[in-house]
Amino acid sequence: MHRLLGLLAIFSHVVGPFMSSGQHIEDLDIILIGSGIMSATLGTVLKNLQPDLKIQLYEVTAELAQESSNGWNNAGTGHAGICELSYTPNRGDDGEVNVAKAIEIFDQFEQSKYFWGYAVRNGMIEDPKQFVNAVPHIAFVYGQEQVDFLRSRHKGMSAHHFFSSMEYTEDRETIREWAPLLLAGRDGTPIAATKMDRGTDVNFGALSDLLVQWLGKQEGCGYATEHRVTDLTRTKAGWDVEVKNLQTGRKFTNSAKFVFIGAGGGSLPLLQKSGIDESKGFGGFPIGGQWLRCDKPEVVEQHVAKVYGLSPGAAPTMAVPHLDTRIIDGKKSLLFGPYAAWTTKFLHGGGSFWDLPGSIRLDNIASLIKVGLHNIPLVGYLIQQGLQSMDTRMKELRNFYPDACTEDWELIDAGIRVQAIKKEDGDAGIVHFGTEVLSDQDKTLAALLGASPGASVSTNIILEIVQDCFADILNTDEGHKRMKAMIPSYDENLIDAKMAGRQAEWSEEAEKSLQLI
Repeated sequence: MHRLLGLLAIFSHVVGPFMSSGQHIEDLDIILIGSGIMSATLGTVLKNLQPDLKIQLYEVTAELAQESSNGWNNAGTGHAGICELSYTPNRGDDGEVNVAKAIEIFDQFEQSKYFWGYAVRNGMIEDPKQFVNAVPHIAFVYGQEQVDFLRSRHKGMSAHHFFSSMEYTEDRETIREWAPLLLAGRDGTPIAATKMDRGTDVNFGALSDLLVQWLGKQEGCGYATEHRVTDLTRTKAGWDVEVKNLQTGRKFTNSAKFVFIGAGGGSLPLLQKSGIDESKGFGGFPIGGQWLRCDKPEVVEQHVAKVYGLSPGAAPTMAVPHLDTRIIDGKKSLLFGPYAAWTTKFLHGGGSFWDLPGSIRLDNIASLIKVGLHNIPLVGYLIQQGLQSMDTRMKELRNFYPDACTEDWELIDAGIRVQAIKKEDGDAGIVHFGTEVLSDQDKTLAALLGASPGASVSTNIILEIVQDCFADILNTDEGHKRMKAMIPSYDENLIDAKMAGRQAEWSEEAEKSLQLI
């Protein structure tokens, strides 16, 4: 046995640690940390942009995309601004709802859809049903004030070509046709809804897995699960990345010209280890989540939609209630929530209660304290949410589905979102909701912090990184041609009314490739 272990150690030393892809790549162009949708998208976009790039991905868990991208750790909504009322919370000076943010999100989701369609047409993904399905998106409200809000929202949104097919109704029978569970047992309170059929349910974990698997099969590329990145050191040529093989305990160093930190809740500690000036002052505010889940066939089959409502009171935007069709591994379920919860962990699976205290540094402590003092109501809300009884959770569900039976639903954990606290926001006591991208001055390292609608607009976020850090590749004639092949709307303004026809063409091509139509 000792001799065998010795031989294995020698072999590991000679050829490098055991890689899940069967390849260990050295003298790299790029190291990707994390296997979620951001790393998966960046790696595949760059490999298509310049096929001779050498890329290695490291993932700490035994399977790919098990944190924020995992199918059960997020809503799986293809966020396109259709039903998410949190993107249109404000009325303008004229009293009408401001829909600019929804238009922006729709534009960004189109880029994701185009890239996914390209991936299917070019053999990167064989069966799109493994990760995406057509599910109508519905916004639903109750009470006269909310009805007036939704009517105004529809007026503004349907005037734009992105949302010209959006339907609006206050008619109960029409709503019953769209989503029968919303009407079962409901009283006479005024209600209204909007609907678009072109919504999607996306399993971002499955998508990430498919993209990483493709990347690992390409020449000069590899990926490794159960490998933890423990440190980052800047060099003249880029970065030395210290890695620990969790199967063997062996530590080694790999080098690359560029490093991307896309480790979800694990990004902030690694960003701090990098020591780049741009990381100074950043903190993280973790928010946990839970869902109610129903697998009862006779209930599940009555609801085919993602139905979003308005956020209650102090709830963060990521806790806007919605009743969703969820399709994972070909099986349909219903999810309701999310219910937010207080936590100090940065990761759902491998996190520690010491993650938040351990992230405190001299450069961010003032911001963190100020954020804590200014967000006592939010913290109270999160604690209260986590301590709710099942009866209380069911009461909220019954605002959407009045006849819901407690025995048909179970409580499951969702993922953890570490909301970024920027130094300037921290000075004002602000928790920064959304996605934050930052890179160092030399454009040799980029990192991603934050949450929704991150996964849905992952392609747009990755484009930002490519434009910022790989302009030398992108700005060549060949690079521009390759990017336009992946994302035909690249360097085009789809929001412009003059682009309505081309946007419709590109969208139809993508949706046919993805088998959505």
